[in-house]
Amino acid sequence: MTFHDTVPTDLGGLGDTGTSGITSTFSGPEQRLALQFTGSGSEYFRIWLVNLLLSIVTLTLYTPFARARRLTYFYANTRVGGHALGFHGNPWKMLRGHLLVLGLAGAYALASNFAPLVASAALLLFVLVWPALWRASLQFRLANTSWRGLRMSFDGSLGGAYIAMAPLMLPGLIFGLVVGAAAVSGSPPPPWVLALPLLPVLLLPWGMALAKRYQHGAYTFASETTRLDAGAGAFYWWAAKTLAVGVLAGGAALGFFMLAGLSGHGGGGAASMAFFALAMVAYLAFFLAVGPYSVAALQNLVWGRTASRRVRFASALKAWPFIGLTTKNLLLTGLTLGLYRPFAAVASARMRLEAVSLHVRGDLDQWVERASRRSGDVTADAAGDFFGIDLGL
Repeated sequence: MTFHDTVPTDLGGLGDTGTSGITSTFSGPEQRLALQFTGSGSEYFRIWLVNLLLSIVTLTLYTPFARARRLTYFYANTRVGGHALGFHGNPWKMLRGHLLVLGLAGAYALASNFAPLVASAALLLFVLVWPALWRASLQFRLANTSWRGLRMSFDGSLGGAYIAMAPLMLPGLIFGLVVGAAAVSGSPPPPWVLALPLLPVLLLPWGMALAKRYQHGAYTFASETTRLDAGAGAFYWWAAKTLAVGVLAGGAALGFFMLAGLSGHGGGGAASMAFFALAMVAYLAFFLAVGPYSVAALQNLVWGRTASRRVRFASALKAWPFIGLTTKNLLLTGLTLGLYRPFAAVASARMRLEAVSLHVRGDLDQWVERASRRSGDVTADAAGDFFGIDLGL
């Protein structure tokens, strides 16, 4: 399974199912396979620079080839139990998918200047096909990923993709249809429609639960298909913790700004400057802490509850070290005008990947050998049937 975040076809309800489904099928002696990332910033810098220059010169047409080179490098340097992953995607097929998305975006941009209604219809069409594109991207990525000579696959259904996206898509679709109908009729939209844009925010944890359960419930390697044993309750708890971190940092910034203002009115110039400096630190901490904390907590939640009959994952990405690394990466990327970005990508990948481990029950060598004899080249041939869309998921 590739390390890219996100329901078995059993979509479940709103409750958190816990981990009982995993532990009941995963028992007996196991071996732990550590993940190791062996890439270096200096190596990736050369790849990144060539990719950037060629993408600019070709007006983004080189982007699929750049993505293929990047994935090939990162996969080749990701070792699971001492064996590297492999990426076999054909960039020419990826180009077709890139041209499709580029064409849809260009048609929308052109129509928005001359025919707003046509642009709205084009946007609606793109939203309607987005779950299918997302599924195709997952199929393409997994079918072109290998470990120990065996290709992986993604077995999620098309209907499952639309169900997974429904909580985040439907409010926007209803909003667009109602506003569009009001514009055509020349009457103002009903007041209740103004509340629709707030629904995706409230439904985000539920939508995340459905999307991640869909994605992590269809990763297949050999005869093993994973599932994510976590319901919406776990994702609402993740959102609540992330919100709490944001409230603490934002509240501290607001408090220090108020103290700085009160000190200034009282004639305490030095105290006012000190409180203002603390307020700025807290304000920056809001942006530097909330995102990395959310990423770390989500990774641990999702990969810590992903398992199959004989395989399970564990993730122990610590929030504070990751926040520190993210802060360092942002500062150095800014100071170097973006040139540190490839070094930052390698450092982040190493910390995130090496926080994950794979636990296998039974004799792994015999299992892989039997799976290799059964599979042959079927999955490799099937990989050529996909349209080649890769959305970077």
